[in-house]
Amino acid sequence: MGKWFKSGTPWIWMTGGAVSLSLIAVIGLFLLIGWRGLSFFWPATVYEFSMVQQENKPELLIGEIYDTEEVLKEQLISAGVTGLENEPDTLERHLLKVGNREYVDLDFQWILETSIKDTKVADQIIVFERTKNGNFYGYVDSILENGVKVNVAQSELVDELQRRVDRSLEFLDLENGLLTGDIGRINYDLERNRLKERGLELEGNLSAEESAKFTAESQALRDEYLGLETELFDYRDQAKRDSVVVRDMSGRLVEMPLSYILDFYQPNNMSFTEKVRHWFHQVYKFIFSDPREANTEGGVFPAIFGTVFMVMLMAVIVTPFGVVAAIYLHEYAGKNAITKFIRIAVINLAGVPSIVYGVFGLGFFVYILGGSIDQLLYPEALPSPTFGTPGVMWSALTLAILTLPVVIVSTEEGLSRIPSTLREGSLALGATKSETLWRIVIPMASPAIMTGLILAVARAAGEVAPLMLVGVVKMAPTLPVDGNFPYLHLDRKFMHLGFHIYDVGFQSPNVEAARPLVYATSFLLVTVIIGLNLAAISIRNSLREKYRALEH
Repeated sequence: MGKWFKSGTPWIWMTGGAVSLSLIAVIGLFLLIGWRGLSFFWPATVYEFSMVQQENKPELLIGEIYDTEEVLKEQLISAGVTGLENEPDTLERHLLKVGNREYVDLDFQWILETSIKDTKVADQIIVFERTKNGNFYGYVDSILENGVKVNVAQSELVDELQRRVDRSLEFLDLENGLLTGDIGRINYDLERNRLKERGLELEGNLSAEESAKFTAESQALRDEYLGLETELFDYRDQAKRDSVVVRDMSGRLVEMPLSYILDFYQPNNMSFTEKVRHWFHQVYKFIFSDPREANTEGGVFPAIFGTVFMVMLMAVIVTPFGVVAAIYLHEYAGKNAITKFIRIAVINLAGVPSIVYGVFGLGFFVYILGGSIDQLLYPEALPSPTFGTPGVMWSALTLAILTLPVVIVSTEEGLSRIPSTLREGSLALGATKSETLWRIVIPMASPAIMTGLILAVARAAGEVAPLMLVGVVKMAPTLPVDGNFPYLHLDRKFMHLGFHIYDVGFQSPNVEAARPLVYATSFLLVTVIIGLNLAAISIRNSLREKYRALEH
């Protein structure tokens, strides 16, 4: 036994077991988050509950069973629930998603199993996905066109509704395209025109001819805007032409304009194949659409774009600085106390809390550097800041400093593994030290550089605390990239998946509605990080194979 321990075999097995357990835990957590998040998009069965008659309580409830749990009777009594004297000590209750927010106190309601008289699947129930107030559950009564009932057979009512909803969505798409396209361009050009005129005025070079020219250009843009505005209102009127009358669970007839409806479906009448198709459609909308309803509805595309864009910008900034610093420390700096002190400082930087980096970024980058840039380059925009306010560029720079120690240490490790004989051989053949570095050392160290970049990307993509100070927002009206010159707007604020998770999970006015979106967004964030890392690993492996011959 003593020899077995001295051989080191137990420690190998312990290390392997610890790694295996860690891997199982990570994979299990990933699968749990994925299941809780992605199952939200599956079209759940909608039930109709006949309730025991109680004062101020509805006799009929329609909704999805969102969760089921067992609760102690004493807990319910302490919460003010009455009529439980003859019930067992443990009771089962269901969390129902009943929707229809504008007509009920809570769109998520707990009901006790003992208060249910009868439960059945709600046949022909329709779930409407709306632009506001969440989902609506009800039965279609009729379709109106300009307030007049459309004569259509009951069996064809759903098909006719689908055609008219598709027509309304086409006009809504045209409206959105006009707002983000030509109208957005005109507003942007008007602001640029105003700033140019203001700049000439500050310089004292604004002549009467120049002023008249700016006025004429602005008037031409306003005239174009008025024409587009007429077209915009026409699209809105066309989208609002039709409406649907729906009977809800209380028997109330509710008229909803089709311009408020994004989609509808009949979950209880779907086949398995239709449910799968609907699930993929919902996941697609979640990834590629904009959020709404305080981020508790809709998609997360701006957050995905902002996260990937900021991480790529950070990688472009941190890689050259980290590599240059590592090359200097390893190849040029002397082996003295100052170099040791610098290395210790670099290592200690990795242990600084991320929020401290955020405070530094806000104070130095935003207020000092950004404010100076505004004074020098954008005086016409003052007092409104251009770069003197949190934005995506300052966020990327702050995270670049945060991840700089990782890149430096990883690159130094790669440089130290390169045999000195290769450097000496290159110098002996007549190459200069800079040529040796550029053609021999850096290519061979490139896999280590990519390793540092992988670690930096994984760290930066998940950071939230510093970004809350230097650029991230709850809702960004525009993306950092658009069709207006100069196309890349580094001064703009952006959305981030990590902050989106925090906002939805802890700042949402509707906790129950937000909970599955927290899981779905977390799963998406992990997937984005894995995707970025896999891309970097692929590049690293190809570089390793490319320069493997230099090692022999």
